[in-house]
Amino acid sequence: MRKSKKIRKENARRSLLRTQREVLRDVMLSAGECGAWLTLQELARLTQYGEASISAQLRHLRKPQYGGFALEKRQREGVVVRGRESGTVWEYQLRRKIRRTFQRASMRGWGERLAAMPAVC
Repeated sequence: MRKSKKIRKENARRSLLRTQREVLRDVMLSAGECGAWLTLQELARLTQYGEASISAQLRHLRKPQYGGFALEKRQREGVVVRGRESGTVWEYQLRRKIRRTFQRASMRGWGERLAAMPAVC
């Protein structure tokens, strides 16, 4: 049974559109390659998404089913807004987590230890 023309057209359109999570992942990884840290406000300006939804999508990117990325967070120093110091401003950096595979060392029978294999990115 063939799919209707309308369903095929809709599936083609979906495959062209990138999700908010994919856009944020790409922006954050590009910034991370340069060593840049970005605040939610800066990400909102770059992507035109709301800060609350950006924060949620960054949390999702830490989950294994969405890539299991390492999300680092630190406090930005010396932030001044409209001539006075503001509260705490957090900045974020996203990195690919290093996946390590383990292999049994065959030194002794039941007393085998796990030996770390080289990291695979």
